[in-house]
Amino acid sequence: MKKIFILFSFIISTNICYSQNSKLKTEIETLKKDNSLQHATWSICVMNTKKDSALIEYNSNISVVPASTMKVVTTAAALSILGSDFKFETKLQYDGTFDTITGILNGNLYILGGGDPTLESQYFKDKKDSTSILEKWAIILKAKGIKSIQGAVIGDASAFEDNMIPANWIWADMGNYFGAGACGLTYHDNKYSAFFKSGAAGTETFITSIEPTIGELLLVNHVTAGGNDDNAFIYGSPYSNYRTVSGTIPSNKTNYEVEGAIPDPALFCAQEMTRALKNAGITVAKNATTVRAEKDFEATNKTTSSYKKLEYDVKKRADFYTHYSPTLDKIVYWTNIKSLNLYAEHLLKFIAYKKTGLGSTNAGTDIVTNFWKTKGVDVSGFFMNDGSGLARANVITTKIQTQILRIMSSDKNFTSFFNSLPIAGKSGSMGSLCEGTFAENNMRAKTGYITRARGYTGYVKNRKGELLCFSVLANNYECSPTEMKLKLEKLLVAIAECE
Repeated sequence: MKKIFILFSFIISTNICYSQNSKLKTEIETLKKDNSLQHATWSICVMNTKKDSALIEYNSNISVVPASTMKVVTTAAALSILGSDFKFETKLQYDGTFDTITGILNGNLYILGGGDPTLESQYFKDKKDSTSILEKWAIILKAKGIKSIQGAVIGDASAFEDNMIPANWIWADMGNYFGAGACGLTYHDNKYSAFFKSGAAGTETFITSIEPTIGELLLVNHVTAGGNDDNAFIYGSPYSNYRTVSGTIPSNKTNYEVEGAIPDPALFCAQEMTRALKNAGITVAKNATTVRAEKDFEATNKTTSSYKKLEYDVKKRADFYTHYSPTLDKIVYWTNIKSLNLYAEHLLKFIAYKKTGLGSTNAGTDIVTNFWKTKGVDVSGFFMNDGSGLARANVITTKIQTQILRIMSSDKNFTSFFNSLPIAGKSGSMGSLCEGTFAENNMRAKTGYITRARGYTGYVKNRKGELLCFSVLANNYECSPTEMKLKLEKLLVAIAECE
């Protein structure tokens, strides 16, 4: 009798397991027959974090474009390599001599960037505190007795490569805020806001202001009124002040905001620091510049810099002050919850800087790829071209993503990583998904979307309380982005029911 009961129990539990997983299998079969996916490539992989085998998979070894789900690869690696408590450093340094009696600095003041993406970032700015970080630094320097700087304020972004933009980003992205490049000295999220006034549909618009003021920025406006969304795109390359903006914004708007990428963040930071010093009563003899600009000047003119005391070797400078960023767990939180391309690219380049002494995209992608390989991930079919997923040249398999998530679940920094992922029905880009289902307030996932590519990668607890990891990616579908979102949402809900 006991044997019969055990067998009966086994049959029931097996049927329940099959029933739960068959819901996902049904959704997969439905998508296989979907006409809007007949030319598409899509993939799914679901694993139990305690087992190195797939519960459910389809096309899991096919390489597909991950869009912003690439950020889980970058942020997980950053936390594991650097640690949740890591902080970036930015230093105020000087060359020449500082006379503590007269308060005169016979030399230049340097802002040595350490790859910190958070300087004056809106995500770490206390809205009740109107004093900028640079104004606070000026107060600190004044307290140290500085009254006059005979040289210039010089932005030093040499921790990272001069090329801020990954090679495979497209022209339509890089002039806009979401295409702002990672600079060794990033400031104000490397973005500015252009405010527009629009009239009737089809009429021209007018730029009423640009905030903050960016040096000699020239923004040529070709935007017209029309449509219901922001379809204005800013075009321009790094270090060039010439920008054009075209497309449409909604009709009859006042102070309609369109955000663009600052051409030279290190120079902008140095200029703003110069302004802050002067406002604090500290005179500065020369105009702000950057180490990159002075090196370019020397290379072009085959002569020495106009700033004769310029000290390129940071070890030969003296330190005035060191600023520390918030901890990495907080930075990763904002990277994933708001899908911040800039932050992700900073993390990738800093990993390269830590390992090689120069933060470059190519070195960063190689290091991160090899890092996961050494952790036991089969990286066949993985080609990483940036840290954020903005490049369509990125491809990965859903199996690789779930393997990374499974391995990360036993990392000592897992809690920081897990807490950074948006919650279904509650937060971030998952806020409108899976409402009223078992996945709501249970599933955490990084979403991704660029043209004709959408995906979801993350974790969910099943009804047994077991932690599952999953990845769902789809490319080149023929339906609208919203329709594809709804199709994949059904998969997400079914994943939560898996056992």
